[in-house]
Amino acid sequence: MSGTTNGRRGWILGSWLCGALLGAVGWAGGVEIFRIHSQDGFLKGTLEGMSIDELGTLRPGPSPERLLALEEPFLLSAASHPDGWVVGTGNEGRVLLVRRDGEVEELFAAAEPEIFAVWAAADGTVYAGSSPDGKVYRHRNGEVEEYFDPQETYVWALAGGADALYVATGIQGKLFRVREAGRGDVLWDSDDTHVRSLAVAADGAVLAGTAGEGLVVRIGPEGAVTTLHDALAPEVVALAPGGSGEVWAAVVASEASQLPAPRKTSRSTSSSEEGGEEGEEGEADEVAVAVTEVTEGQVLGSRPPGYKGPHSEIVRIDVSHRVDSVARLKSETVYSILWADDGLWIGTGLEGKIYRLQGDDLILQADVDERQVMALLPDQGPPAFGTTNAAAFYRFRAGEARQGTYTSPVLDAGVLSRFGTFHWLGDEPRGSALRFSFRSGMSSEPDATWAPWTAVRQGNELGLDDLPQGRYVQWRAEATSRGAQVPSLAAAELSYRQENLAPEIASLEALEPGQILVSFNFNPGQQVFEPQHPDREGIFTTLRASTAEDDTRTKGLWKKGYRTLKWSASDPNEDELRYRLEFRRNDREEAWLPVADGLEELHYSFDATALPDGVYRFRLTAADRAEGDPLRRTHERVSEPVLVDHTPPTARVERTRASGWRVVVSDLLNPLREAVYSVDAGEWRPAETEDGLLDARREVLLLDVPAEAKLVVLRLTDAALNSVTLDLAAEEP
Repeated sequence: MSGTTNGRRGWILGSWLCGALLGAVGWAGGVEIFRIHSQDGFLKGTLEGMSIDELGTLRPGPSPERLLALEEPFLLSAASHPDGWVVGTGNEGRVLLVRRDGEVEELFAAAEPEIFAVWAAADGTVYAGSSPDGKVYRHRNGEVEEYFDPQETYVWALAGGADALYVATGIQGKLFRVREAGRGDVLWDSDDTHVRSLAVAADGAVLAGTAGEGLVVRIGPEGAVTTLHDALAPEVVALAPGGSGEVWAAVVASEASQLPAPRKTSRSTSSSEEGGEEGEEGEADEVAVAVTEVTEGQVLGSRPPGYKGPHSEIVRIDVSHRVDSVARLKSETVYSILWADDGLWIGTGLEGKIYRLQGDDLILQADVDERQVMALLPDQGPPAFGTTNAAAFYRFRAGEARQGTYTSPVLDAGVLSRFGTFHWLGDEPRGSALRFSFRSGMSSEPDATWAPWTAVRQGNELGLDDLPQGRYVQWRAEATSRGAQVPSLAAAELSYRQENLAPEIASLEALEPGQILVSFNFNPGQQVFEPQHPDREGIFTTLRASTAEDDTRTKGLWKKGYRTLKWSASDPNEDELRYRLEFRRNDREEAWLPVADGLEELHYSFDATALPDGVYRFRLTAADRAEGDPLRRTHERVSEPVLVDHTPPTARVERTRASGWRVVVSDLLNPLREAVYSVDAGEWRPAETEDGLLDARREVLLLDVPAEAKLVVLRLTDAALNSVTLDLAAEEP
């Protein structure tokens, strides 16, 4: 592909395809790639003065600047005012006037702690709804008065009409119309617990959103109520009239909602009481029915247990009352929406992001440090907005966007790595610019130990030879526009190669004599395993699978004469490891001799009868590359002494006793583990030891043998599972 005629376009298709084929896979190793090429990927970084559309393309956008930080802990509501914006706060119920120059004036403080609703008339009169024990206050000409008491717990929203103030309340879900101080009538008594949001349409109709059932309703000038939308999510948190008569609604199901926490008590009822079906046994299933009481000061949110939908959804209701879902935010909670500057603006939490819905594209316009964007407010062009956690007020900079910065998330290479080349995909029209810088370090959070940012550079392919090695890396893009020439960044990739670190053998142990490990699906009846002929592989006969079935799980079985070595190992580069096993006598400083090579499993069983009796050590070598590869790294571990013993115990009858025989038994290398005897082909009986314990290489056994016995058989087994059966009658002195 060629570049544009008026600039440069970072097309890197060849690199993209090449990068898809590279990576440290298995034995070979190689180059790996960090890629960011989607909105979700870019959102993990930090945007300053940059917007990002739904396809994941970054461009310089309107840049917000903090007008002021409020002393109050929480900003809960805000509305336009002729002199700026009026703000409701918590937890001391203060109502503030924020002027456009950043000056703040406290208008009054309510007796209640939270101000969830404010509205200002064109003459500067301010109305504020307090909670809990909800009241509506009016501030006019420097004086404040209690304007209306709805006898409700919460005042959630206020909106002014041509001749009335509308008051949305909970927990009885009523909408009041107040035409003069102290007097109001119920315009709509909903079946829901909360009337949560309000807006007044151009024709004077009142739009209300509820919490509980998630309804959007229209109350006409004559009081006729029409349901416009019944959402799946339970809470309509915000409403906004659009530019063409449509209505926008933000519907949420989120633990981060402002709804108060209920205190729940329950009783058990049968499903038949609810019209349910009986179970298979004819007994009715029990269900819990919750009785809700408000617990002051807590927040539960509006996400029902078991709800699987997105946290937030934006819907559009057109003039014909058709409803379209235009955006879903899987994990973000919408707190505010506003139609401004020919688009719908959306304020969210818990990461303080502002989106703009332009056509069908959801564009990220701002990402601030504060956690929730609680209010979006009309301003010149893009809206002003207020945040909480912490409480602050922002305005977008006037004029066209000139520049912005994007900083990638910290990218983890896993181990110490060398960084190769940076490529990007996007557009750089003539006069605009995209410049990049980089830094690296060994700590997961950039700190003073990191290398400083490199000098900014421009180009489609940037070598990173000057970037110090590290485990972590970051890149930063600085975008500058010129008039209508706006650069864009759609994707980026940064290559790296891990330094090849040595594998580590964490353990090496010999299992008990005779214990072998086989595939978990091993079935002796299928004869899945068979001995491999020793002539081809040296003196050690082992067990090899005669089936292609792969099962990495193992189980233990027993096979006389066999020994098993088992180990655990890992590689910091996640390379596939191969193992070599060797042996030598413990008491000789001689060369290691081969047992097996090229092993892939974490265990090896072999026929130990190929070795003479004695004490041996085994050496295991783990390698991450083939022999001769210059990048090959290995690690060795030597086992503890391993005793190989094929010789069974012996016995000698020293003398008889009046009540039986005294027999001395011994073993050359291992302690005795079992001694049983039989008289005249009778049942096996455990032999009594002279010292009471059968645990040494030499023991004296006391056998109860009658004088007339004709056959006395003794069976001895040592710790190596060597067993012998002796006819003691033939050896009696």
